[in-house]
Parts: sequence; structure tokens; C-alpha cells
Amino acid sequence: MAVAVGLGTAAAGGVEGIEETSVRALAKLEQVLPHRLRHRVGALTAATVPMLGRPGGPRVDARVLTELAYACRDFQRLRFRYADHDGAVTRRTVEPHRLVSAQCRWYLVGWDVDRADWRTYRADRITPAPPHGPRFTPRTPPAEDLAAYVSRGVSGRAFRTRATVLLRVPLERAVERVGPYDGVLEAVDEHSCLLRTGAHRLDVLVFHIALLGFDFEIREPAELADRVREIRDRLSRALA
Repeated sequence: MAVAVGLGTAAAGGVEGIEETSVRALAKLEQVLPHRLRHRVGALTAATVPMLGRPGGPRVDARVLTELAYACRDFQRLRFRYADHDGAVTRRTVEPHRLVSAQCRWYLVGWDVDRADWRTYRADRITPAPPHGPRFTPRTPPAEDLAAYVSRGVSGRAFRTRATVLLRVPLERAVERVGPYDGVLEAVDEHSCLLRTGAHRLDVLVFHIALLGFDFEIREPAELADRVREIRDRLSRALA
């Protein structure tokens, strides 16, 4: 049952070329399932509507993921071309450590040899440029929790404007509204938590934070507080 559900999910996922393979495997599995389980899988499939995100969103070539995974496993340096957020392409030589999947996106965490630092790369922006190698001695990873490390990167460091905000709700309530792409949460006490987040513009940050639906206090930057006052005054004039 679990394998059937997993194949069905993969068939609607964000990995290029995996859909047809998953559908074929699921069809073969359903042929050998007992009638009782086949009926359950059919009912679950009929009752489920997948939310796939934006049409035409980023998709990863399954062969690229496999190549990255082999390099992580075999401690082999990777050479690839990487397109950044603005489309500029650079050549990278990386000691790959792990792949991190986040909803429909995949990220490679690795040590950038030329920049002498840990970096996170979107897998759908990677074009391998073999030959790869040589083998390397693994380094101590940048964080024990790599999922949280990547979350901090994609929700803050990549943006032009970053902010730290105190939310006046317990961490347990905040996590119901703040996803991995929205920011990183840190408990302060049983009544509040810190949110570190980012955006390309101050206005986007203001409404992102306000629409969480919690009382909050801006810790930094000061420009964000100024922008909140300007928007408050504009809204007050509109109501008047």
C-alpha cells in the first residue's frame, strides 16, 4: 500500500522523466496486489487531488539527480555549469555532500572548491560537465541538520532584504503558518518565537509578515519598521 502511494506521488512530482516510469511500475504492482488492497489504492487515488504548484515550475532531470547522488556516495568531485537566479552561468567544482528534497525542489549541499566555502545549489539549475573526479576526503558538514541549513538559505540568504521578527505566539502555532520557504523559526519562550525571513522588496516582507495573522515586533532592519508605518498611514487614509 505504501509503495503504491509513493509511486502515485512520484508520478505527479517534480522530477523530469520519472512520471512514465512510476506509472508503469504502479500498473505492474496493481496487477499483483490482492483485491482488497487494490480496491484501497483505487479509492485513495480517486479521492486525492495533487497540488502541483505553479504550472511550468522547476523540474529536475532524473539522470542529473542520479549523477549527483552517485557523486555524493562515492566522494567524487563534481564539475558542472550553474545558472543563478538571474540566469548568469558559472562553472563550479564541488565536493558534493548530500541532496536535500523540499516539496518539488531538490538542492545539492557541497563544498565549493574555488570559493572555499559550503554552498547550496538548486538541482534544476545544474548542468553536469564531466569528466568528474578525483575522489576526496569528506569534510565535516556545515550543520548537523542539513534540512534546516537549506531552509535558512532558501528563505533568507538568497534574498536582497532580510528581516528578524519576534512573533508573539508559541513556536507550535507559528509552524502551522510558516513553511520551509517562508523562513526559519526559533523558540524564545513558551509565548513567542523568532522568525528570520527574506524577500526581494520591503513591501513583500511587510505583507508576508502581516498576513501570518500574528502580533509581531520588528527586530531588524529599521527600514522595515519605517515601511510598516508608511503603509499603515496609507491604509488609514484609505479608510478615512
